[in-house]
Amino acid sequence: MMSFWQQMIGLLPFEWAKFAFMQNALLAALLASLLLGVLGTMVISRQMAFFSDAVGHAALTGVAIGALLGLGDPLWAMLVFSALLALSFSFLRQRTKASADTVIGLIMSFAVALGIVILSRRGGFSRYSQYLIGDILSVGPADIVKLMVLLAAVAGFWVFYFNQIMLLSLSPSLAKSRRINTGLAEAAFSVMTALVVTVAIQWVGLLVINALLILPAAAARNLAGNMRQYLWLSAGFGLAASLTGLVASYYWATASGATMVLAAMAIYLATLAFKRK
Repeated sequence: MMSFWQQMIGLLPFEWAKFAFMQNALLAALLASLLLGVLGTMVISRQMAFFSDAVGHAALTGVAIGALLGLGDPLWAMLVFSALLALSFSFLRQRTKASADTVIGLIMSFAVALGIVILSRRGGFSRYSQYLIGDILSVGPADIVKLMVLLAAVAGFWVFYFNQIMLLSLSPSLAKSRRINTGLAEAAFSVMTALVVTVAIQWVGLLVINALLILPAAAARNLAGNMRQYLWLSAGFGLAASLTGLVASYYWATASGATMVLAAMAIYLATLAFKRK
């Protein structure tokens, strides 16, 4: 499949399309933007933009734990830590009277501080700065397989939980009256969001990952007249921002993740001119 993709992209009449690292990066960017674009719609509807930002920053602690355990690839440590973080958020949000922002702020402060303390031990923090800005040009076939598996998992999750989470977003009381296990639905959505954000961080960078999750969905919300349009527009804007940002970063020699965010921001600003009233 990868060889077919590379042959197809290689036919394009552009210089960047001839390089294998750009062909891999393009496929990874398209898959990641689909994941982030779809999840972003519900993150905004659930008013969880701060949560995804917290997960992105707290992934640094997952990297630190992976380094502490001597793991060559800290991804699994990041995934486990992000899942635990999401479950902690759901637990505290249901068991305390503190607002969601307060709970997220508490968890993020602890997680980021813990990660910096571990990574800065013996002056080793600079070795992990790659996670701050990401490097999508280093994506290989094995990484793309991981993205495809994650995309399939999100699609399955969407089939089983979409209606429950949508109803929970509109009215938690109504969701409970319909006998929906709101705690389980919220925890499942939080964990799924945390896993997607964590996987994408290594290529996009934890400093800008939240923007790619929020901006396409926010732009789509300006134009969408119903939920179906909202989902499709968000995925489409995510794809457009990823493609534009990746190609622009090749010619400008800039960080790919940050350039994608600038493209997403440009799309968001453009949609303001056509915003539905």
